[in-house]
Amino acid sequence: MAILNDRAAQFDWEKFRESIRKSTPVDLTETPADKKKRIADLEAHPQKWKEYYFKKFTTSKSPAFHIKASARLLGNFEKNKQWYEVRNWARGLSKTTTAMMDFLYLAMTGKLKFILYISSTYDAAEAFLTKYQCQLDSNRRLINDYGKQELPGSWSSGDFTTRDGVRFMALGAGQSPRGQSNDEFRPDGIVFDDFDTDAECRNPDTIDQKWDWFEKAVMFAVDVANPYLVLWLGNIIAPDCCVVRAGERADYKEVINIRDEDGNSVWPEKNSEQVIDRLLGKVSWEAGQQEYFNNPVRQGQTFKEITWGKCPPLKELDFAVAYSDPATSNKDKPTLRSKAQNSVKGTALVGFKNEKYYLYTCVVDNMTNAHFIEGMYLMRSYVKDATALYNFIENNSLQDPFYTQVLLPLIYAYGKENGGVLGVTPDGEKKGEKWARVESELEPLFRFAKFVFNEDEKSNPHMQRMASQFLTASATSRDIGGPDMVQGAVHKIKEKNMVKTVGGIEMIKRKSNKKRW
Repeated sequence: MAILNDRAAQFDWEKFRESIRKSTPVDLTETPADKKKRIADLEAHPQKWKEYYFKKFTTSKSPAFHIKASARLLGNFEKNKQWYEVRNWARGLSKTTTAMMDFLYLAMTGKLKFILYISSTYDAAEAFLTKYQCQLDSNRRLINDYGKQELPGSWSSGDFTTRDGVRFMALGAGQSPRGQSNDEFRPDGIVFDDFDTDAECRNPDTIDQKWDWFEKAVMFAVDVANPYLVLWLGNIIAPDCCVVRAGERADYKEVINIRDEDGNSVWPEKNSEQVIDRLLGKVSWEAGQQEYFNNPVRQGQTFKEITWGKCPPLKELDFAVAYSDPATSNKDKPTLRSKAQNSVKGTALVGFKNEKYYLYTCVVDNMTNAHFIEGMYLMRSYVKDATALYNFIENNSLQDPFYTQVLLPLIYAYGKENGGVLGVTPDGEKKGEKWARVESELEPLFRFAKFVFNEDEKSNPHMQRMASQFLTASATSRDIGGPDMVQGAVHKIKEKNMVKTVGGIEMIKRKSNKKRW
């Protein structure tokens, strides 16, 4: 084995190899006929193939999206011969390991002959590729079934060729693959892994240069007339980065977050709700959104600062408004990528006094419907009998069936068990585009410190999330669920104060009822 460079040597690859050997025992009493039959069965069922040869990486039950992704990649490559896919999977979802098993399956079964592994730097690419090399020279099950793969003289770190004639080569961004081949084979398998970096994404010129290199130097390294497979791996760390551009051109793009749209772990066998919450509780909301939810957020230019201060006692208010958003519709989200959206739900409790609006508390997060209902009742517990409380819930035309069929029964059931059913008024008012509403109604209030966040709730993680969503809000933000609820509350307060000021009667259009004569 050639000497690894200093960076790769920081990881003890020999211990890693030994752990692979121990995790891949073989049956030495198996007959040649049984062995041949077993191998044929495994190759015909790629998922079984991976579970057998890579026992070390299948200690947790494979989630459905792993199985579907591998079947899609392998199936489309077999069928179409040329396939280009992007996997925007969150941190902790084993995108690199899953890809390694897919590509080694294709290499060992003779379907790929020359694999390029590309990352932001050569050292990073080499470290990724060394994991493949360790499997090939230390996995006893692979060696038992496919023969010894280490080829003396062609087994250097970062560029090696197996005895079966499959070449693996690491490349860093900007390094030219021009003229590279494996005998008569040009690159036919290309993996991009962590190609974007945070620093580079802050410089549009750097992204342009890297993308230009990919399009001209890498894509044209394949033989246009022969089969080839291109796979990008990486979560979305900036609105404009190479993995985002790749997704816009891919045959298939898949976005998988750490939690699904109902706020549940997409891989509970490995990542429990408790361990996800613990890590998210140690980092900023912005960092969590980027690494776990494919939602890169940057400090916005509209809401530049949050005013924290004392809120007047609730008993001094004429009334308070709790406005809830069940987030069951993406109709008016400014950048609609339905599968990439997070189901942010919540309730904001807002009051008004002396020409200022006050956010007393809130619940805003990716959450289940049950937690959403619990948050609505929390506002009632917070206010108690201090003042009149109006409860509104957004209920546009797309949300209405969900509200009546799902939420109302939940609201009723929770109230029956917890001190009485909450009186809720559905807000079916037709609204304009979300960002326009949030910016026009709230930006002046924030700019002149007329909207105050309750300083007594500053340690509340929900209030921190609300503040972060305001500070990062822009016309292209995917996630402004919190500001949207606040805008709904402020709008209802203005409506009620207007009626009170003019001394008139509030007129509400009654919906038609087909069951009434």
